[in-house]
Amino acid sequence: MIRAWIERRWRNTRNAQATASPPIVARALGAVPAKYVALHKYLTERFADAVTMSFTQMEDVIGSELPAVARVEPDWWTTQTPSRDHLHTQAWVLAGRTAEPQLGAQIVRFERGPSISPTRHPVTAP
Repeated sequence: MIRAWIERRWRNTRNAQATASPPIVARALGAVPAKYVALHKYLTERFADAVTMSFTQMEDVIGSELPAVARVEPDWWTTQTPSRDHLHTQAWVLAGRTAEPQLGAQIVRFERGPSISPTRHPVTAP
């Protein structure tokens, strides 16, 4: 009897989760190029206001090498306006962060923006 109740409850919970509207942040992932979705997820799931990553660490997260331009051009990291050449920036912008590269040290510091904080305050669709 208890087992039947648990199974019914579990089934109802699973059905409710499947029909629930996903958070807006998750819907916005369509704007993150597939190559950088893992980086977006990594940055979103960090509780720290600042996350510093080496280029090697980022390559491990995304599963491939960063483009050569990322190693020599600060604008590759700091451009906030998504254009055809800068869609990759949405990985951290949609995670509520800005990027501060230190190209000589081959590291980037991702800081949480003051007004965007999807990790702390998820926005859900009505």
